[in-house]
Amino acid sequence: MVDVAVIGAGQTKYGNHALGLKGMWAEAAERAFSSIDGDFSPSQVDEAFIGSIAFGGAQLGNTAALLTEHSAMDGVPVRRVENACASSGFAFRDAWMAIKSGEADIVVAGGIEKMNDLTPERKRYWLGVSGDTEWERLAGLTFPGTYALMARRHFHEYGSTHDDLVNISVKNHLHGSMNKLAHIQKEVSFEKASNGFMVADPLTLYDCCPTSDGASCVILAADHVVREFTDSPVWVRGSGAASDHLALHDRPSITQLRATAASSKRAYHQAGITSNDVDFAEVHDCFTIAELMATEDLGFAERGAGGQFARNEEGLLNQGSVTINPSGGLKSKGHPLGSTGTGQVVEVFKQLRSEVESNRQVRDASIGLTHNVGGSGATCAVHVFGRDRN
Repeated sequence: MVDVAVIGAGQTKYGNHALGLKGMWAEAAERAFSSIDGDFSPSQVDEAFIGSIAFGGAQLGNTAALLTEHSAMDGVPVRRVENACASSGFAFRDAWMAIKSGEADIVVAGGIEKMNDLTPERKRYWLGVSGDTEWERLAGLTFPGTYALMARRHFHEYGSTHDDLVNISVKNHLHGSMNKLAHIQKEVSFEKASNGFMVADPLTLYDCCPTSDGASCVILAADHVVREFTDSPVWVRGSGAASDHLALHDRPSITQLRATAASSKRAYHQAGITSNDVDFAEVHDCFTIAELMATEDLGFAERGAGGQFARNEEGLLNQGSVTINPSGGLKSKGHPLGSTGTGQVVEVFKQLRSEVESNRQVRDASIGLTHNVGGSGATCAVHVFGRDRN
């Protein structure tokens, strides 16, 4: 089988973006193309996969074809991948599989979302489309409410507390304050994060990620063409994906995302590593409880010990056993739904090539991980990356 590497990656700043879909995608694609060390032309791309929910419905049909024509990829086979918030995580996996199969040599994976040009009411509608319609949405359950249920149950079963979630928020804001591409570039004190506006008990404003505009683009290449473009590829060492019941009431437990556990197990096995070998991880912290659970499901903490992991500041930059969300995560970097998965890959690519801001560089990093979840955990994609090919 062919080995696959990332040879280029770029993204827009996340936040309230002045550009529309076409402009944001063109900016992210240009940054990805220009990050390639050698000569590269978009005409060399064999296939492209772009993740997007098409938030707001502005360009629901043929989204990908519209975007690629604005990045000099006319005629390239392209499609939109929709898997809720995990859309571009799965777009990346599709791109990886296209090369692994031998069908393509150079493939683009990306993601995009324009969220902040809608009214609050319309935003709430579109944020809810990834939940179970019949039993959750029509009953009035929101995504903050969904994750609040998970948090309360975790508190009940394992003795974790809201202070543990506050530690996660403070950490991610600290990391994000050093990231020039983050939506929220400011530190938050423990006291302030403890006393935020209540959104869905026990989750406050500081437990929730922002709604963001943004785009991200990643270029993957087969092993036999990699050296034509770069001497510093980032190798895709493992890819795993899984799904679970959409509605919470159908799951055996709501304090674990089984799709995350299954995805990471497959990715680790492919990469020939364990969770102990991971130096840093970009995890899907749409809410702080999601990061707490992810540290358990990915194997960085024992089941039920995610609160203690956060309390001990294990995920703090260069302080604990593994750095969690050096970008600031969804909580601070932002969460333009369709862009998030490949945005995580951009961060890993730059970290492993020592191209991020020096004050947030993960020290001596050789293995990174991305964890991209759809909705409340019905879908998940996990990828392992390394400086070395094996």
